[in-house]
Amino acid sequence: MKLKLTLALSLLTTSSAMAAVSATEAAALGDTLTPVGAEKAGNATGSIPAWTGGLATDTGNVTAEGFINDPFPDDTPRFVITAQNYRQYQDHLAPGQIALLKRYPDTYRLPVYETRRTAAMPQAIYAAAARNATTARLVRGGNGLEGFDTAIAFPIPKNGLEAIWNHITRYRGGSVRRVVAQATPQVNGAYKLVKFVDEVVYTSNLTDYAPEKHGNILYYFKQQVTEPSRLAGNVLLVHETLDQVKQPRMAWLYSAGQRRVRRAPQAAYDAPIAAADGLRTSDNLDLFNGAPNRYGWELIGKKELYIPYNAYRLDSPTLKYGDIVRPGHINQDLTRYELHRVWEVVATLKEGERHIYARRHFFIDEDSWQIAHVDHYDGRGTLWRVGEAHAEQYYDVQVPLYAVETLYDLISGRYVVMGMKNEEKNPYTYNFTAGSGQYTPAALRNSGVR
Repeated sequence: MKLKLTLALSLLTTSSAMAAVSATEAAALGDTLTPVGAEKAGNATGSIPAWTGGLATDTGNVTAEGFINDPFPDDTPRFVITAQNYRQYQDHLAPGQIALLKRYPDTYRLPVYETRRTAAMPQAIYAAAARNATTARLVRGGNGLEGFDTAIAFPIPKNGLEAIWNHITRYRGGSVRRVVAQATPQVNGAYKLVKFVDEVVYTSNLTDYAPEKHGNILYYFKQQVTEPSRLAGNVLLVHETLDQVKQPRMAWLYSAGQRRVRRAPQAAYDAPIAAADGLRTSDNLDLFNGAPNRYGWELIGKKELYIPYNAYRLDSPTLKYGDIVRPGHINQDLTRYELHRVWEVVATLKEGERHIYARRHFFIDEDSWQIAHVDHYDGRGTLWRVGEAHAEQYYDVQVPLYAVETLYDLISGRYVVMGMKNEEKNPYTYNFTAGSGQYTPAALRNSGVR
Protein backbone atom coordinates (compact mmCIF):
# COMPACT_ATOMS: atom_id res chain seq x y z
CA MET A 1 0.00 0.00 0.00
CA LYS A 2 1.31 3.42 -0.93
CA LEU A 3 1.13 6.26 1.50
CA LYS A 4 -0.15 9.27 -0.43
CA LEU A 5 1.17 12.68 0.52
CA THR A 6 -0.79 15.90 0.43
CA LEU A 7 -0.33 18.57 -2.19
CA ALA A 8 0.81 20.99 0.46
CA LEU A 9 3.63 18.64 1.42
CA SER A 10 4.78 18.22 -2.18
CA LEU A 11 5.02 21.99 -2.52
CA LEU A 12 7.71 21.98 0.13
CA THR A 13 10.18 20.64 -2.44
CA THR A 14 10.30 24.06 -4.07
CA SER A 15 10.91 26.14 -0.98
CA SER A 16 14.32 27.64 -0.31
CA ALA A 17 14.62 26.29 3.22
CA MET A 18 12.75 23.42 4.82
CA ALA A 19 12.22 22.90 8.50
CA ALA A 20 13.51 19.93 10.47
CA VAL A 21 11.03 17.77 12.40
CA SER A 22 9.95 18.59 15.92
CA ALA A 23 11.51 17.05 19.01
CA THR A 24 8.27 15.15 19.55
CA GLU A 25 8.47 13.55 16.09
CA ALA A 26 12.17 12.84 16.52
CA ALA A 27 11.45 10.95 19.75
CA ALA A 28 10.08 8.10 17.61
CA LEU A 29 13.65 7.29 16.54
CA GLY A 30 14.73 4.22 18.49
CA ASP A 31 11.15 3.71 19.68
CA THR A 32 8.57 2.91 17.00
CA LEU A 33 11.18 3.76 14.37
CA THR A 34 14.68 2.36 14.07
CA PRO A 35 17.50 4.82 14.88
CA VAL A 36 17.71 5.74 11.19
CA GLY A 37 13.96 6.15 10.64
CA ALA A 38 12.67 2.81 9.34
CA GLU A 39 9.54 1.23 10.75
CA LYS A 40 10.73 -1.03 13.54
CA ALA A 41 7.69 -3.32 13.40
CA GLY A 42 7.17 -5.98 10.77
CA ASN A 43 4.28 -5.92 8.34
CA ALA A 44 0.78 -7.26 8.96
CA THR A 45 1.34 -10.59 7.19
CA GLY A 46 4.66 -11.32 8.87
CA SER A 47 6.48 -11.52 5.52
CA ILE A 48 8.61 -8.58 6.70
CA PRO A 49 9.86 -9.17 10.25
CA ALA A 50 10.52 -6.59 12.94
CA TRP A 51 13.95 -4.96 13.03
CA THR A 52 15.79 -6.21 16.12
CA GLY A 53 19.14 -4.48 15.72
CA GLY A 54 20.58 -6.02 12.58
CA LEU A 55 23.61 -8.31 12.43
CA ALA A 56 26.14 -8.20 15.28
CA THR A 57 29.81 -7.57 14.53
CA ASP A 58 30.69 -11.13 15.54
CA THR A 59 28.08 -12.75 13.30
CA GLY A 60 30.73 -14.57 11.26
CA ASN A 61 34.41 -14.85 10.48
CA VAL A 62 36.53 -13.00 7.97
CA THR A 63 38.13 -15.34 5.45
CA ALA A 64 41.81 -15.39 4.50
CA GLU A 65 40.86 -13.51 1.31
CA GLY A 66 39.26 -10.72 3.35
CA PHE A 67 35.63 -11.74 2.77
CA ILE A 68 32.98 -12.13 5.45
CA ASN A 69 31.22 -15.46 5.73
CA ASP A 70 27.63 -15.84 4.60
CA PRO A 71 25.52 -15.75 7.79
CA PHE A 72 22.69 -17.63 6.05
CA PRO A 73 24.40 -20.51 4.20
CA ASP A 74 21.46 -22.88 4.57
CA ASP A 75 18.78 -20.53 3.23
CA THR A 76 17.04 -21.64 0.05
CA PRO A 77 14.59 -19.73 -2.16
CA ARG A 78 10.97 -19.77 -1.01
CA PHE A 79 9.91 -19.30 -4.62
CA VAL A 80 11.30 -17.96 -7.91
CA ILE A 81 9.63 -15.19 -9.91
CA THR A 82 9.83 -15.76 -13.68
CA ALA A 83 8.37 -14.35 -16.86
CA GLN A 84 5.73 -17.04 -16.63
CA ASN A 85 4.45 -16.35 -13.11
CA TYR A 86 5.33 -12.70 -12.40
CA ARG A 87 1.70 -11.57 -12.48
CA GLN A 88 1.17 -13.33 -9.13
CA TYR A 89 3.74 -11.01 -7.59
CA GLN A 90 3.52 -7.83 -9.68
CA ASP A 91 2.22 -5.71 -6.79
CA HIS A 92 5.66 -6.16 -5.21
CA LEU A 93 7.70 -5.65 -8.38
CA ALA A 94 9.13 -2.47 -9.90
CA PRO A 95 8.34 -1.70 -13.55
CA GLY A 96 11.97 -2.35 -14.45
CA GLN A 97 11.92 -5.80 -12.91
CA ILE A 98 8.87 -6.72 -14.98
CA ALA A 99 10.57 -5.31 -18.08
CA LEU A 100 13.67 -7.44 -17.46
CA LEU A 101 11.55 -10.55 -16.96
CA LYS A 102 9.88 -9.87 -20.33
CA ARG A 103 13.16 -8.91 -22.06
CA TYR A 104 14.90 -12.14 -20.97
CA PRO A 105 12.03 -14.60 -20.38
CA ASP A 106 14.22 -17.69 -20.37
CA THR A 107 17.08 -16.53 -18.15
CA TYR A 108 16.12 -13.55 -15.96
CA ARG A 109 14.49 -14.59 -12.68
CA LEU A 110 14.18 -13.41 -9.09
CA PRO A 111 14.92 -16.05 -6.44
CA VAL A 112 13.02 -14.85 -3.36
CA TYR A 113 14.30 -15.75 0.09
CA GLU A 114 13.21 -15.17 3.66
CA THR A 115 13.41 -11.50 4.57
CA ARG A 116 16.21 -10.73 7.01
CA ARG A 117 16.60 -7.17 8.25
CA THR A 118 20.36 -7.21 8.68
CA ALA A 119 21.23 -3.49 8.48
CA ALA A 120 23.14 -2.10 11.46
CA MET A 121 25.38 0.91 12.01
CA PRO A 122 27.58 2.22 14.84
CA GLN A 123 25.96 3.99 17.78
CA ALA A 124 27.70 7.21 16.78
CA ILE A 125 25.79 7.18 13.48
CA TYR A 126 22.49 6.60 15.27
CA ALA A 127 23.27 9.57 17.52
CA ALA A 128 24.12 11.75 14.52
CA ALA A 129 20.87 10.79 12.78
CA ALA A 130 18.92 11.76 15.91
CA ARG A 131 20.62 15.17 15.97
CA ASN A 132 20.00 15.67 12.25
CA ALA A 133 16.28 15.01 12.68
CA THR A 134 15.83 18.32 14.51
CA THR A 135 18.68 20.38 13.02
CA ALA A 136 19.29 19.48 9.36
CA ARG A 137 17.64 21.65 6.73
CA LEU A 138 17.57 21.88 2.97
CA VAL A 139 18.76 25.22 1.62
CA ARG A 140 19.02 26.88 -1.80
CA GLY A 141 16.04 25.10 -3.27
CA GLY A 142 17.08 21.78 -1.79
CA ASN A 143 20.54 21.70 -3.36
CA GLY A 144 22.44 22.12 -0.11
CA LEU A 145 22.31 21.24 3.57
CA GLU A 146 22.84 23.12 6.79
CA GLY A 147 22.82 21.81 10.33
CA PHE A 148 24.01 18.40 9.08
CA ASP A 149 26.12 16.00 11.14
CA THR A 150 28.05 13.01 9.73
CA ALA A 151 25.35 10.85 8.09
CA ILE A 152 21.62 10.43 7.29
CA ALA A 153 20.42 14.01 7.10
CA PHE A 154 16.66 13.38 7.36
CA PRO A 155 15.78 10.15 9.19
CA ILE A 156 12.12 11.22 9.11
CA PRO A 157 11.83 12.60 5.55
CA LYS A 158 8.99 14.87 4.56
CA ASN A 159 9.60 15.12 0.80
CA GLY A 160 11.45 13.53 -2.09
CA LEU A 161 14.52 15.74 -1.83
CA GLU A 162 15.04 14.77 1.79
CA ALA A 163 14.74 11.09 0.89
CA ILE A 164 17.35 11.32 -1.89
CA TRP A 165 19.66 13.33 0.37
CA ASN A 166 19.47 10.43 2.82
CA HIS A 167 20.88 8.17 0.13
CA ILE A 168 23.60 10.70 -0.68
CA THR A 169 24.52 11.18 2.99
CA ARG A 170 24.00 7.59 4.18
CA TYR A 171 26.62 5.86 6.26
CA ARG A 172 29.25 4.10 4.14
CA GLY A 173 31.98 3.49 6.67
CA GLY A 174 33.76 6.83 7.00
CA SER A 175 36.73 5.85 4.87
CA VAL A 176 37.18 2.88 2.60
CA ARG A 177 39.65 1.72 -0.03
CA ARG A 178 38.46 -1.00 -2.37
CA VAL A 179 39.75 -3.02 -5.32
CA VAL A 180 36.90 -3.88 -7.69
CA ALA A 181 36.19 -5.02 -11.23
CA GLN A 182 33.72 -3.83 -13.85
CA ALA A 183 32.42 -5.51 -16.99
CA THR A 184 30.34 -4.18 -19.90
CA PRO A 185 29.47 -7.37 -21.79
CA GLN A 186 28.56 -7.47 -25.45
CA VAL A 187 25.16 -8.91 -26.36
CA ASN A 188 26.76 -12.34 -26.74
CA GLY A 189 28.29 -12.12 -23.25
CA ALA A 190 31.89 -11.44 -24.33
CA TYR A 191 33.62 -8.97 -22.04
CA LYS A 192 36.90 -7.54 -20.83
CA LEU A 193 37.41 -6.46 -17.26
CA VAL A 194 38.29 -2.99 -16.08
CA LYS A 195 39.76 -2.89 -12.58
CA PHE A 196 39.78 0.05 -10.20
CA VAL A 197 41.23 1.05 -6.87
CA ASP A 198 38.66 3.38 -5.28
CA GLU A 199 39.07 5.52 -2.19
CA VAL A 200 36.23 7.33 -0.44
CA VAL A 201 37.10 9.46 2.59
CA TYR A 202 34.52 11.54 4.42
CA THR A 203 36.00 14.77 5.68
CA SER A 204 35.01 13.99 9.28
CA ASN A 205 37.43 11.05 9.07
CA LEU A 206 40.41 13.10 7.89
CA THR A 207 43.41 13.32 10.17
CA ASP A 208 43.50 17.11 9.58
CA TYR A 209 39.76 17.83 9.53
CA ALA A 210 38.90 21.48 10.17
CA PRO A 211 35.34 22.85 9.73
CA GLU A 212 36.57 26.14 8.30
CA LYS A 213 38.59 24.26 5.65
CA HIS A 214 36.36 21.28 4.83
CA GLY A 215 32.92 22.43 5.96
CA ASN A 216 31.23 22.24 2.55
CA ILE A 217 32.99 19.07 1.38
CA LEU A 218 31.15 15.85 2.12
CA TYR A 219 33.87 13.44 0.96
CA TYR A 220 36.87 12.95 -1.30
CA PHE A 221 36.70 10.28 -4.00
CA LYS A 222 39.67 8.96 -5.92
CA GLN A 223 39.50 6.23 -8.55
CA GLN A 224 42.55 4.77 -10.25
CA VAL A 225 42.33 2.37 -13.19
CA THR A 226 44.73 -0.59 -12.88
CA GLU A 227 43.54 -2.73 -15.83
CA PRO A 228 43.54 -2.93 -18.84
CA SER A 229 46.99 -1.66 -19.74
CA ARG A 230 45.68 0.98 -22.17
CA LEU A 231 43.84 2.69 -19.28
CA ALA A 232 46.11 1.77 -16.38
CA GLY A 233 47.30 4.75 -14.38
CA ASN A 234 44.42 7.08 -15.22
CA VAL A 235 43.03 8.65 -12.06
CA LEU A 236 39.85 10.60 -11.29
CA LEU A 237 39.73 12.86 -8.22
CA VAL A 238 36.46 14.34 -6.95
CA HIS A 239 35.75 16.79 -4.14
CA GLU A 240 32.06 16.11 -3.44
CA THR A 241 30.37 19.14 -1.90
CA LEU A 242 27.28 19.33 0.28
CA ASP A 243 25.99 22.55 -1.27
CA GLN A 244 26.60 22.17 -4.99
CA VAL A 245 25.09 25.52 -5.81
CA LYS A 246 27.39 27.41 -3.47
CA GLN A 247 30.35 25.29 -4.56
CA PRO A 248 29.86 22.85 -7.47
CA ARG A 249 31.50 19.44 -7.43
CA MET A 250 35.20 19.78 -8.27
CA ALA A 251 36.88 17.07 -10.31
CA TRP A 252 40.25 16.46 -11.94
CA LEU A 253 41.62 13.76 -14.25
CA TYR A 254 45.17 12.50 -14.42
CA SER A 255 45.98 11.03 -17.84
CA ALA A 256 48.80 8.54 -17.61
CA GLY A 257 49.42 8.75 -21.35
CA GLN A 258 49.79 12.53 -21.32
CA ARG A 259 51.22 12.66 -17.79
CA ARG A 260 49.14 15.70 -16.97
CA VAL A 261 46.30 16.75 -14.69
CA ARG A 262 43.31 18.64 -16.03
CA ARG A 263 40.01 19.84 -14.64
CA ALA A 264 37.05 17.62 -15.38
CA PRO A 265 33.95 19.81 -15.10
CA GLN A 266 32.06 17.21 -17.13
CA ALA A 267 32.30 14.53 -14.40
CA ALA A 268 28.70 15.09 -13.31
CA TYR A 269 25.06 14.73 -14.36
CA ASP A 270 24.71 12.84 -17.67
CA ALA A 271 28.34 13.04 -18.79
CA PRO A 272 29.54 9.57 -19.84
CA ILE A 273 31.51 7.77 -17.16
CA ALA A 274 34.95 6.36 -17.94
CA ALA A 275 35.37 2.84 -19.30
CA ALA A 276 31.63 2.07 -19.41
CA ASP A 277 31.12 2.09 -23.22
CA GLY A 278 28.57 4.89 -22.90
CA LEU A 279 26.23 2.63 -20.95
CA ARG A 280 25.91 4.84 -17.88
CA THR A 281 26.19 8.45 -16.86
CA SER A 282 28.33 10.03 -14.16
CA ASP A 283 25.33 10.27 -11.85
CA ASN A 284 24.47 6.58 -12.36
CA LEU A 285 27.36 5.51 -10.11
CA ASP A 286 26.00 4.43 -6.72
CA LEU A 287 22.61 4.37 -8.54
CA PHE A 288 22.52 8.14 -7.98
CA ASN A 289 25.10 10.69 -6.92
CA GLY A 290 25.73 14.39 -7.21
CA ALA A 291 23.58 17.49 -7.29
CA PRO A 292 19.78 16.97 -7.42
CA ASN A 293 19.04 20.39 -8.91
CA ARG A 294 18.00 19.32 -12.43
CA TYR A 295 15.01 17.34 -11.20
CA GLY A 296 11.83 17.88 -9.27
CA TRP A 297 11.50 15.21 -6.57
CA GLU A 298 8.20 13.68 -5.50
CA LEU A 299 7.89 11.43 -2.47
CA ILE A 300 5.20 8.87 -3.31
CA GLY A 301 5.41 7.03 0.01
CA LYS A 302 6.22 3.50 1.20
CA LYS A 303 5.91 0.30 -0.79
CA GLU A 304 6.75 -3.36 -0.17
CA LEU A 305 9.07 -4.55 -2.93
CA TYR A 306 11.23 -7.55 -3.75
CA ILE A 307 14.73 -6.08 -3.83
CA PRO A 308 18.26 -7.54 -4.01
CA TYR A 309 19.46 -8.11 -0.44
CA ASN A 310 22.04 -10.01 1.62
CA ALA A 311 24.06 -10.78 -1.51
CA TYR A 312 26.68 -12.93 0.24
CA ARG A 313 26.47 -15.71 -2.32
CA LEU A 314 26.97 -13.30 -5.23
CA ASP A 315 29.96 -11.83 -3.38
CA SER A 316 31.60 -15.18 -2.57
CA PRO A 317 35.37 -15.60 -3.16
CA THR A 318 34.62 -19.10 -4.46
CA LEU A 319 33.22 -17.51 -7.65
CA LYS A 320 35.11 -16.37 -10.71
CA TYR A 321 33.99 -13.29 -12.59
CA GLY A 322 32.97 -15.55 -15.45
CA ASP A 323 30.49 -17.22 -13.11
CA ILE A 324 28.69 -13.89 -12.69
CA VAL A 325 28.82 -12.21 -16.11
CA ARG A 326 26.27 -13.61 -18.58
CA PRO A 327 24.69 -12.37 -21.83
CA GLY A 328 22.02 -9.75 -21.13
CA HIS A 329 22.31 -9.76 -17.34
CA ILE A 330 24.31 -11.22 -14.48
CA ASN A 331 23.78 -14.82 -13.38
CA GLN A 332 20.49 -14.47 -11.54
CA ASP A 333 20.87 -17.91 -9.94
CA LEU A 334 23.51 -16.30 -7.69
CA THR A 335 21.22 -13.49 -6.54
CA ARG A 336 18.95 -13.18 -3.53
CA TYR A 337 15.78 -11.07 -3.38
CA GLU A 338 13.76 -10.32 -0.25
CA LEU A 339 10.57 -8.41 0.51
CA HIS A 340 11.42 -5.08 2.14
CA ARG A 341 9.75 -1.73 2.64
CA VAL A 342 11.14 0.96 0.39
CA TRP A 343 10.60 4.67 -0.02
CA GLU A 344 9.28 5.40 -3.50
CA VAL A 345 10.58 8.62 -5.09
CA VAL A 346 10.01 9.95 -8.61
CA ALA A 347 12.42 12.48 -10.13
CA THR A 348 11.15 14.46 -13.13
CA LEU A 349 13.42 16.65 -15.24
CA LYS A 350 12.66 20.32 -14.71
CA GLU A 351 11.57 22.48 -17.61
CA GLY A 352 14.61 24.07 -19.23
CA GLU A 353 17.07 21.55 -17.74
CA ARG A 354 18.97 18.95 -19.76
CA HIS A 355 19.60 15.29 -19.01
CA ILE A 356 19.30 12.09 -21.05
CA TYR A 357 16.92 10.72 -18.39
CA ALA A 358 13.65 12.61 -18.38
CA ARG A 359 12.30 10.67 -15.40
CA ARG A 360 13.82 8.41 -12.75
CA HIS A 361 11.84 6.15 -10.45
CA PHE A 362 13.71 5.30 -7.25
CA PHE A 363 13.05 2.68 -4.58
CA ILE A 364 15.14 3.29 -1.42
CA ASP A 365 15.61 0.65 1.28
CA GLU A 366 14.15 1.97 4.55
CA ASP A 367 16.72 0.22 6.77
CA SER A 368 19.91 1.50 5.10
CA TRP A 369 18.78 4.48 2.98
CA GLN A 370 20.50 2.84 0.00
CA ILE A 371 18.76 2.98 -3.37
CA ALA A 372 17.87 -0.63 -4.16
CA HIS A 373 16.31 -0.19 -7.60
CA VAL A 374 15.85 2.63 -10.11
CA ASP A 375 14.07 2.84 -13.46
CA HIS A 376 15.25 5.41 -16.04
CA TYR A 377 12.96 6.82 -18.75
CA ASP A 378 13.95 8.70 -21.87
CA GLY A 379 12.38 11.89 -23.24
CA ARG A 380 9.59 9.91 -24.92
CA GLY A 381 8.58 8.31 -21.64
CA THR A 382 10.02 4.91 -22.63
CA LEU A 383 11.62 2.77 -19.94
CA TRP A 384 15.26 2.69 -21.03
CA ARG A 385 17.64 1.56 -18.30
CA VAL A 386 17.12 -0.41 -15.10
CA GLY A 387 19.50 -0.19 -12.14
CA GLU A 388 19.78 -2.73 -9.33
CA ALA A 389 22.05 -2.73 -6.31
CA HIS A 390 22.76 -6.03 -4.58
CA ALA A 391 23.08 -5.03 -0.94
CA GLU A 392 25.21 -6.67 1.71
CA GLN A 393 25.70 -5.95 5.40
CA TYR A 394 29.43 -5.80 6.15
CA TYR A 395 28.67 -6.83 9.68
CA ASP A 396 32.26 -6.90 10.94
CA VAL A 397 32.45 -3.11 10.50
CA GLN A 398 28.70 -2.32 10.76
CA VAL A 399 28.42 -0.93 7.25
CA PRO A 400 25.47 -1.55 4.90
CA LEU A 401 26.79 -1.26 1.35
CA TYR A 402 26.47 -2.66 -2.14
CA ALA A 403 28.23 -5.86 -3.14
CA VAL A 404 27.51 -5.30 -6.85
CA GLU A 405 25.72 -2.63 -8.92
CA THR A 406 24.11 -3.37 -12.27
CA LEU A 407 22.63 -1.08 -14.92
CA TYR A 408 20.73 -2.77 -17.75
CA ASP A 409 20.02 -1.14 -21.12
CA LEU A 410 16.72 -2.63 -22.28
CA ILE A 411 17.18 -1.32 -25.83
CA SER A 412 20.74 -2.39 -26.63
CA GLY A 413 20.69 -5.59 -24.58
CA ARG A 414 23.95 -4.61 -22.89
CA TYR A 415 24.69 -3.75 -19.28
CA VAL A 416 27.30 -2.64 -16.76
CA VAL A 417 28.17 -4.65 -13.67
CA MET A 418 30.37 -2.77 -11.20
CA GLY A 419 31.88 -3.66 -7.85
CA MET A 420 32.79 -7.32 -8.35
CA LYS A 421 35.67 -8.38 -6.14
CA ASN A 422 35.41 -12.17 -5.99
CA GLU A 423 38.89 -12.80 -7.40
CA GLU A 424 40.66 -10.08 -5.42
CA LYS A 425 42.60 -10.47 -2.17
CA ASN A 426 41.55 -8.28 0.77
CA PRO A 427 39.54 -6.04 -1.53
CA TYR A 428 38.10 -3.71 1.13
CA THR A 429 40.02 -1.71 3.72
CA TYR A 430 37.95 0.36 6.14
CA ASN A 431 39.02 3.12 8.50
CA PHE A 432 42.37 3.81 6.87
CA THR A 433 43.96 7.12 7.83
CA ALA A 434 44.34 9.92 5.33
CA GLY A 435 44.91 13.64 5.24
CA SER A 436 43.34 16.11 2.83
CA GLY A 437 46.75 16.66 1.24
CA GLN A 438 46.41 13.25 -0.41
CA TYR A 439 43.37 14.47 -2.36
CA THR A 440 44.66 17.58 -4.10
CA PRO A 441 45.37 18.13 -7.80
CA ALA A 442 49.05 18.53 -6.90
CA ALA A 443 49.09 15.07 -5.32
CA LEU A 444 47.09 13.50 -8.15
CA ARG A 445 49.96 13.10 -10.60
CA ASN A 446 51.82 10.90 -8.14
CA SER A 447 48.84 8.52 -8.05
CA GLY A 448 49.13 7.53 -11.70
CA VAL A 449 51.39 4.57 -12.37
CA ARG A 450 51.56 2.78 -15.71
